[in-house]
Amino acid sequence: MKHISDILQSARTIAVVGVSSKRYRPSYGVTEYMQRAGYRIIPVNPQETEVLGEKSYPDLDSVPEPIDIVDIFRRSEFVPEIVEAAIRKGAKAIWMQEGVIHEEAARRAEGAGLWVIMDHCILKEHRRLAHAS
Repeated sequence: MKHISDILQSARTIAVVGVSSKRYRPSYGVTEYMQRAGYRIIPVNPQETEVLGEKSYPDLDSVPEPIDIVDIFRRSEFVPEIVEAAIRKGAKAIWMQEGVIHEEAARRAEGAGLWVIMDHCILKEHRRLAHAS
């Protein structure tokens, strides 16, 4: 999938919506991996003040810097509002983690010019591409 490799190679900043500071949560492990892989991580979760040494923001609109990828660890019904915020922020891509699927929001994001990856784990894809090269 050249599409996924293009996104991961061009991105530097990933806003992780729904990341938890609890080490046992998948969102924590995936975010920690991407941070170690060299990406700038921006936690987005109103329940957290800091995750992995980075200040957490209550929502995407509060993030004061540009975002390349919006990585979504929220239930599918929350995706449309996250996509709208990502469009307002000028993000380049929406990444919905495994099990997160929202076709209508995906079409809206694509229509606004964002790349969309749905129902894929960013860690697994990054790892797969790293081993392929």
